[in-house]
Amino acid sequence: MAFEELLNQVGGLGKFHFLQMALILTIYMTLMPHVILENFTAAIPGHRCWVHLLDNDTISGALNQNALLRISIPLDSNLRPEKCRRFIQPQWQLLHLNGTFFNTNESNTEPCVDGWVYDRSTFPSTIVTEWDLVCDKQTKRSMVQFLYMMGMLIGGCINGPLSDRFGRKLILRCSLLLFATLGTCAAFVPTFLMYCSLRFLMGCLSSAIMANNGLLITEWIRSQSKTMVVTAISSFLSIGQIILGGLAYVFQEWRTLQLVTSVPFFIFFLISRWFIESARWLITTNKPEQGLKALRKVACINGIKDAGDTLNIEVVRVTMQQELVEAQKNTSMFDLFRTPNLRKRICILSFVRSAIIVPFYGIVINLQYFGSNIFLFQVLFGIVTTSARFLGFFALRHFGHRLNQIILFSLVGILILLNIFVPQEMQIPRVALASVAVSLVSIAMCESGIHFLELIPTVIRARALGIDTISSRCGAVLAPLLMTLVVYHPSLPWIAYAIFPILAALLVFFLPETRNQPLLDTINDVEKNQKTPNKGNIKDSYMKVTKF
Repeated sequence: MAFEELLNQVGGLGKFHFLQMALILTIYMTLMPHVILENFTAAIPGHRCWVHLLDNDTISGALNQNALLRISIPLDSNLRPEKCRRFIQPQWQLLHLNGTFFNTNESNTEPCVDGWVYDRSTFPSTIVTEWDLVCDKQTKRSMVQFLYMMGMLIGGCINGPLSDRFGRKLILRCSLLLFATLGTCAAFVPTFLMYCSLRFLMGCLSSAIMANNGLLITEWIRSQSKTMVVTAISSFLSIGQIILGGLAYVFQEWRTLQLVTSVPFFIFFLISRWFIESARWLITTNKPEQGLKALRKVACINGIKDAGDTLNIEVVRVTMQQELVEAQKNTSMFDLFRTPNLRKRICILSFVRSAIIVPFYGIVINLQYFGSNIFLFQVLFGIVTTSARFLGFFALRHFGHRLNQIILFSLVGILILLNIFVPQEMQIPRVALASVAVSLVSIAMCESGIHFLELIPTVIRARALGIDTISSRCGAVLAPLLMTLVVYHPSLPWIAYAIFPILAALLVFFLPETRNQPLLDTINDVEKNQKTPNKGNIKDSYMKVTKF
């Protein structure tokens, strides 16, 4: 926690912080479209079986297209042309029937053995039309998004140890270069298997990019600014959703969209060479000389001209004495569970993060209430979540983190439960409740992210973020699985979505309040009684800064 004093000496929140934050937030904004890219690249257009009689125009002039469709494609239960079956032989007798005829006998039908015809009016090309991921192959479409999410889960496990071992900047730069290369290659792959493999690897790298971006921001700022920064990060993620809606509308061919969203990461890789490594990480990993160099560079950018005279290696060693002692110890993933207070925090935070992700994705996969225009839907969803996060920033600054989370989690659960009792035909109230719920979930995710960063010490924060990523991905995977409960009762999935945030609200009671407290640097900081030391630390920090 003594690192706060060094931050005050190099300018607090100055020019450097805004420059590095602007670049990193741009990366966040451009990365978010890849997480939900399959909403457009894997969109399922209208389709039906290819029929020789109908699509080769062997009969022309005598019958129009609708008549040929009627005798070639059977109707489904909704009296619409079947998407996955066709008549074995043309049913000429259907031309002489008055009204609509629905044939329930499948003995005279067969699957689409000659392929499909797609409606390309909205999407000229998607991976679905490219590799015919419809009918009995439709589950393969879901596999792509699942593999990306699974990649993020595995990437979270791998990134934590690597980031704590080699640094935030190095892992971020390598991830940006690999992500840009794999994303560009994915736009030219010839097979579905290769595409799935590349998307899985991109998921692994996206976890590393998100985590190290966040660390390079939060570990360079004072405790008073953490709420603003984390809110800005989450808001730019939502802005990325809005941008995706616009890009998908302009570039409707899937390979072009894949390429357009991937190439900017080559530019980000080049720009990232000017990022400054986290001095907090350098010092707490027993590299005080490199940490001092980073601090002086930041002070120079912030316009603190006499920092070279007042900030030297002895000042760093004295200020961070306890942290340097802790740095002599090798840390591992097991240290997260070795001490009682830290173990309790990790377990509760993991459940809370997973519990709030479950209703978020539960609402997202049912946002068809907004209409069938998925471009407008994507933009609208981004606007709703962005607005909510900016408005929520003011609440986050004036209330404690525990109180905010308890209120937000409880309201999300209540709104989801209320939606169960609204009749299906009352669309406006259902849309209103769903919109408010997804807005509150967005604020809650931001709040829980801030609380997580403040409760975990620097020496092991990246490893803890790996567990946080795993918890989040588990929640994302669990959300669609809960929807299978609809076969037992239509309301069961929504009851489950409501229970998770309510349970999370109860567990938050057992976490300490951290608002306006400095970041913890060592595991020993977690295990100490924080009440009296915190007051002393704040007072000491004030006196030292005033004297300086």
